[in-house]
Amino acid sequence: MSRVNIPIQNIYYLLSYAWNKLEERDVVSVKPLDCRSAVDLFAKVLSNGMSYIMRRGLDRGYVPHHERTSRLRGRIDFGTTLRTTYCRHPSLFCEYDELSYDVLHNQIVRTTIARLLLVPDMDDAIREELRLIDQRLGHISRIPLAKKHFSLVQLHSNNYFYDFLLKVCELIYDNLMVSDEDGSTKFMDFLREEDAMGRLFEEFVRNFFKREQSRFQVGCEIINWQAKPLGDTPMDMLPTMRTDVSLTSPQRKIIIDTKYYVHALQVHYAKESIHSANLYQLHAYLTNTDAEEGVQSGCEGILLYPTVERELDLQYEIKGHKISIRTINLNQEWQDIHRSLLRMVA
Repeated sequence: MSRVNIPIQNIYYLLSYAWNKLEERDVVSVKPLDCRSAVDLFAKVLSNGMSYIMRRGLDRGYVPHHERTSRLRGRIDFGTTLRTTYCRHPSLFCEYDELSYDVLHNQIVRTTIARLLLVPDMDDAIREELRLIDQRLGHISRIPLAKKHFSLVQLHSNNYFYDFLLKVCELIYDNLMVSDEDGSTKFMDFLREEDAMGRLFEEFVRNFFKREQSRFQVGCEIINWQAKPLGDTPMDMLPTMRTDVSLTSPQRKIIIDTKYYVHALQVHYAKESIHSANLYQLHAYLTNTDAEEGVQSGCEGILLYPTVERELDLQYEIKGHKISIRTINLNQEWQDIHRSLLRMVA
């Protein structure tokens, strides 16, 4: 199966923009020659990231404890104390919080590192880096990691660097498959997952324009249908029109609809053409935006695809709207990607 060809280093750039983690990316520097595969990349990011954190000092937090003791500590658990021991043994069950390194975000990172060490096709040098870090984290518990754990972590301004590493850990969790038969592990090729990569591509493009230019305000928006219901027909039966990327300035408005397909064109009876559903969708965005009160007429639209087989730069005017069908070659130097995207909205 064909796929969009993205060098390992550019994957790191895409994720850093999509997650809005450019500063953290610069702190955890990963050189292109360090990594041959996606699993090498994420393992190297964890290795460098945890080395940085351990130089600064692992984060600590208060961990709840519940134990039987002969002296008062923290809060007395009166129910357990009276029910089980007090009449026979002069002791208490107490609840208290203790400052500890064994907190959930450290547990997630150490558990992820332990799982990565089971992947057979990782670079040997990176594996050794991870093994040494795992040893240094020996006082941190490994846990039966589940998806819910990632949403339970609470971070604050002093430890927010962990958020970057936890996003890497969650991506690893989503793509690391463990065999029920022999316990072997395999890292899936997430670049082949068009839905997941489509969301990543959209977030990358939106955050790129937020950070790399100041001419437009950038976001996504809900466009209202310029429609009236007939009879008892409910309006909420119409689908929501939500843009991927909207760029707005006093003089100009551009709606970018990102698509992550292996094939940017459809073929019917040996004739290539633009994906009809994509064009209809973008045209609906433009015509309904144009009709909204207070919105400048003649807004523009761009259908943006990653390059697979060849690059496209098609431009049309449809009912007063300029519509472009463009591709961006993600298999090139990052500086060229940067320039190409900025030229699209110049």
